[in-house]
This record gives sequence, C-alpha cells and structure tokens, in this order.
Amino acid sequence: MRKTKATTQDSTDQGRRTLLKALPALFVAAGAALWGFLPERARAAFADKFPTRTVERGGFRFDSGRGDVVWSDGHAEPYALVIDGLVEKPARFSYAQLRALPQVSRTADFHCVEGWSVFDAPWGGVDFRTLFSRVRPLPAAKFVHFHSLGRTEDVGGLTHYVESFPLADLLDPTLGALLALDMEGRPLPDARGAPARVVSPFDLAYKSIKFVTRAEFAAAPTEGWWTRANPIYPVEAPVQPDRLRRPDPRSARKR
Repeated sequence: MRKTKATTQDSTDQGRRTLLKALPALFVAAGAALWGFLPERARAAFADKFPTRTVERGGFRFDSGRGDVVWSDGHAEPYALVIDGLVEKPARFSYAQLRALPQVSRTADFHCVEGWSVFDAPWGGVDFRTLFSRVRPLPAAKFVHFHSLGRTEDVGGLTHYVESFPLADLLDPTLGALLALDMEGRPLPDARGAPARVVSPFDLAYKSIKFVTRAEFAAAPTEGWWTRANPIYPVEAPVQPDRLRRPDPRSARKR
C-alpha cells in the first residue's frame, strides 16, 4: 500500500512520542552507567557531603574482599545476615550469597534528623521483595526489626542499634526501600554502614540502620535504639513534606 503524506506524518509523530517517553529511563540508565567513570576527586566530593553519624563504639571493620567482619583484637569471622522470626524458612546469608542475589541500583535523597539532606545519593543492593521471598513471611508477620553489629551505650535494655519497619513499606516499590551493599558503585565503606544498611528514602535517616546483621519478622513494631534514647522521635519517622522533592506515596493513602 502506498504511504500518503498524512500516514508518514502520523508515523513520525508516533516515533517522537515513543522517544520522549523513553528518554527519562535512558537518562537514568546512562547516569548509573557513567557514575563509575567519574574521577576519584568527584566521587570523593560526593562522599564528603555525608557527615558521619554513628552511635556504635567501633570495635570492628568489614573486609568486603573476604566478606569478613574483623574485630579490634584482630579476630575475623565471616559476615552473615540472619533472617528469622515469623517466617516459613529462616535463612542465613553470607556476604557472597547476598551479592549473588539480583542487584538493583537506586538514586535517592537522604534526610538527616538534624536538618541536612544529601540529594541523589547512588545506592546499590538487594530489593527487599527479592530478599524476603527467600524466607516466605508468615501471615502474622507485619513488621521487620533490623539488628546491627557492634555495641552501643545501653539504652532501655538495648546494647546494639535496632530499627523497626512495617513489612508493607519495605515491599512497596513506590517507596524504594533497599538493603544497600554499595554506594557510588562500590562496596559500602565502614563509615556508611558496611557490610549492609537499610535505605528508606522517605524516612528520616535514623531509620536507615547501618551494619545490619539480622532481620527479625514480628507481629508488632518495637521502639528502636534512637527512639529509646531520644523519646521525642517516634518509631514512625516520615520526612517532613516540605523537605521532600516528591511527595511521600504513603501520604496519599492516608487521606
């Protein structure tokens, strides 16, 4: 069939619309690919935007090459993430096993309770939907309590950092939560929570627990270390709307 001028114009317009729809995804993919090629100086400048805030007393470091936690006395032991509680199949993941799971990259803003923010932080790691599918949470499981390596001041009976999240939030793709293993395309440094940390973009940063070593499924929430130490800060800690560059998806559901 011979193409008319109108048919040719329609095809051209359709092609333009398809390209325009694809551009955002192309830019995101290109940005992720190019991040690893940034000069060291530029990468260091980005990392410097993150002030180091931790309540752990030190005492260990993480060797990402070997997957070992190395304690201050020189003793080394393989890192493991334990997932237990209200699940059908409790599991224990080595660092290599976490790395072998499908990995995702996400760019997210990071908002500290002190009032500062870091925009467009590049994280990489495992989506919680992927991770938790391996253990099959029971119907009674509504929350996940994360536990950290290391020791802290004793606060309300807690001597290590703990944070609690609704399971539904961790599984919600619009919230973008992640078990991060990488930052800036490289394994997390110790100061940023190696070997693994929770990234929850729409929650204040005290929820983004570092040095994660256990995920415990439970029927009810628990007060985390930060809340027990600072009772003015609640278990639920959404970022204030005026600090967000896009609305918290949870806010629309509460209307």
